[in-house]
Amino acid sequence: MTNGHRFVLAGVMGWPIAHSRSPKIHNHWFAQYGLEGCYAPLPVEPGRLEAALRAMPALGFAGCNLTIPHKETALRFLDHVDDSAARIGAVNCVVVERNGALIGRNYDGYGFIASLYEAAPLWRAESAPCVIIGAGGGARAIVHGLLEAGAREIRLFNRTLARAEILAADFGPRVSALRWEEREAGLAGAGLLVNATSQGMVGQPPLNLSLAGLPKSALVADIVYAPLETPLLAAARKHGATPVDGLGMLLHQARPAFRDWTGVMPDVTPALRAKIVATL
Repeated sequence: MTNGHRFVLAGVMGWPIAHSRSPKIHNHWFAQYGLEGCYAPLPVEPGRLEAALRAMPALGFAGCNLTIPHKETALRFLDHVDDSAARIGAVNCVVVERNGALIGRNYDGYGFIASLYEAAPLWRAESAPCVIIGAGGGARAIVHGLLEAGAREIRLFNRTLARAEILAADFGPRVSALRWEEREAGLAGAGLLVNATSQGMVGQPPLNLSLAGLPKSALVADIVYAPLETPLLAAARKHGATPVDGLGMLLHQARPAFRDWTGVMPDVTPALRAKIVATL
């Protein structure tokens, strides 16, 4: 979709929505690239999601992002869902086609991988095993992104083993679910460790994990971005590993959505990052 001279209207649907940083990110890009447009927070109660989505073509929206609790529910209300969103089982970007059709996409995995390359340009998914803590929606997006990037072995640890086993079964033989008690032994030889849980977030206890067995050459990523440096990332820095905070994933997943609505693929600049860090 190209922008031409039209006014681009987009937003983010969630409940609640006041915490979302997406309006600051996208409105920064409208200004940076001199585009006529507006990105708004759209508080949508869970029972009204279908009506809100279906109203977008009539209101002139180019599309929207979806956040908690709408990412999974939206799958039922869209005209087409792309492969990434179908495999992840969630949608975080909706595009309104010229004929009014609603297309669902998921850029969370893309955003995660892009944040790793930003922190460590020479990192390669296939070079060493990847370890993921957690088996929720964030973990699903990250597993999908890592497999697309070429990961050969993903070790999944979750307090409830059955949940990790379901995720592993959905993604095939390169993903294995392992017992929670084996998580520290499972760090041996890993090139990447990811915390895909809320542990370490403001108001949550830190992730209970010793990094003693993790190679110092590894990347340690956290999908939490409040605080920016979680206890896990502080421990990674002390250990000598490369920490990757969760803000990069948030910023980079927004890029292809903005492109889909405007025709412009934006950059993540130090100025944008500083603007969002100031809100944390």
